[in-house]
Amino acid sequence: MSTTTTAPTTTTVPDLTALTTAAARAARILARSSAETRAGWLEAIADSLDAHRDELVAIADTETHLGVPRLTGEVGRTTGQLRLFARVLRDGGYLEATIDHANPASTPPAPDLRRLLVPLGPVAVFSASNFPFAFSVAGGDTASALAVGCPVIVKAHSGHIRLSHRTAELVTAALREAGAPDGSFALIEGRQAGIALVQDPRITAVSFTGSVAGGRALFDLASARPEPIPFYGELGSINPVVITAAAAAARGGDLATGLAGSFTLGAGQFCTKPGVVFVPAGAGFEAALVTAVGDRAPQSMLTDRITDAFRAGISTLGEHTGVEVLLSPDTGTGTDAPAGARPAVIATTAAAVIADPRTLLEEVFGPTTLLVRYAGAAELDEALRLLPGSLTATLHAVPGDDTELIVERLAHRAGRVLFAGWPTGVAVNWAQQHGGPWPATTTPHTSVGATAVRRFLRPLAFQDAPESSLPAALHDANPLGIPRRVDGVLEL
Repeated sequence: MSTTTTAPTTTTVPDLTALTTAAARAARILARSSAETRAGWLEAIADSLDAHRDELVAIADTETHLGVPRLTGEVGRTTGQLRLFARVLRDGGYLEATIDHANPASTPPAPDLRRLLVPLGPVAVFSASNFPFAFSVAGGDTASALAVGCPVIVKAHSGHIRLSHRTAELVTAALREAGAPDGSFALIEGRQAGIALVQDPRITAVSFTGSVAGGRALFDLASARPEPIPFYGELGSINPVVITAAAAAARGGDLATGLAGSFTLGAGQFCTKPGVVFVPAGAGFEAALVTAVGDRAPQSMLTDRITDAFRAGISTLGEHTGVEVLLSPDTGTGTDAPAGARPAVIATTAAAVIADPRTLLEEVFGPTTLLVRYAGAAELDEALRLLPGSLTATLHAVPGDDTELIVERLAHRAGRVLFAGWPTGVAVNWAQQHGGPWPATTTPHTSVGATAVRRFLRPLAFQDAPESSLPAALHDANPLGIPRRVDGVLEL
């Protein structure tokens, strides 16, 4: 395991090679380790982070401006993720252990086949800017990869370097004290080091959370390697919302209040922020939303670069024909905080979206939402057909609304469909799906919840193997006591 320092550094190519070589050595040990052993490692990391919570939150707040309450909750989410994956390991179902005994009477005769999932090997994890704990050094990607026996090398995000180094120190110490081998975990820093990490032949998969441009560049690098590897990127997401005419009439004010809270939460820097909202024309929802947002004080964004990109995105939309800026980030009173921005509300029509979906349906990261007025079911359906892939899609309707086609359209373009709620807030549990069609993610796999481990596993089948050569999970006696499918029957 790599020991980090609190001073920012740039990882050199020789240093990176040493880390990936150590990770490759550790991968062989981790692949043979028991699920119970690895569960203990995850719990040791969680215990250490909880014990140092106040210190970590203080560092994070100085670097991200996200505030102590939000960051404290995020530490809890992060340690909760680690403990969830410990439970996933002890359950054993993640292995998908399957046994089909030999059947010489079948046509053609069937051999004895036994299948399970095995770890890929060393994994590269790219930290996110907007979740300095939950999607960073000890976040869900690191936890899910370590859980299934993959060493992890994390590329620190430049927006919270001090926090990354301190978190890595704690993870390293916790793993060492719990008995994990050297090479199980390391931290690197620097753009060029990140590129070299993706290209290193010892890396077997990459996870990334960030911009479409950055993710696409790394995705292309991973695909262009002599031996291409999986790239699990979470990129851009507009998270569309549809409000029916009946819902707007019945509870338009409440919906406006809910939307205002959701798209401004965390300065609009949540990956599930509702960025495009389809509203019935003439319902008065636009005015209700502007009132609900009010004259809010500027919110500090994560970095100056993100703030500049937010303002540029608002400017681009505002200059578009057929678009109306109802609430500008430059309006209101008060003095802007460092790297701060006020909420923006922008409106257009479904006809304009149909004419130019590429511009109007592009994500603007920050506290803004685009209201799209639609005149009827046919126009709404035509616009929904043009939606890019998103992490979430939301429907607000009332009993009796004919929403079958709307739900079908939303389900086709999102990984999670919500009813009568708001998408900001992602539960970490067994059923969660946090991934969607491009550009939300590069694959449909989830990065949150129990199934996130599936990204770092591959299937392996054994044919007519002696029991001495089989993993314990595939022994007839089921010594691990895990769920399995045997001769087509699920055994729990």
